[in-house]
Amino acid sequence: PIPHSPLTINTLCARIVEDCLVSSGCWREKNFYMKVGDRVRVKNSVMVYHHPAHRNEAFDIKGLDGEVTGIVVEWHGRPVSANLPVLVQFDKKFRAHFRDDEVELV
Repeated sequence: PIPHSPLTINTLCARIVEDCLVSSGCWREKNFYMKVGDRVRVKNSVMVYHHPAHRNEAFDIKGLDGEVTGIVVEWHGRPVSANLPVLVQFDKKFRAHFRDDEVELV
């Protein structure tokens, strides 16, 4: 049993999130070949509202380049089919999740 202090719960949640991202190897589903560390570009028009320079307003990130930092394939040890499985880091303060057809390898 894990003690239920706020610090322990937050630490545990952060660890679970990290564990849910595949940190090595390739994810091969639906003919989708991408691995952590690959450089990608947003190829479709994707509107986000959480870009640091454009908070709470629509901002199109089509054409931005970033690095794949994770691919969500499991949660708590069980396989999941995430709607937006590809996690891309664009700069220090901005990252976003995408479908596999929204990004392309650079």
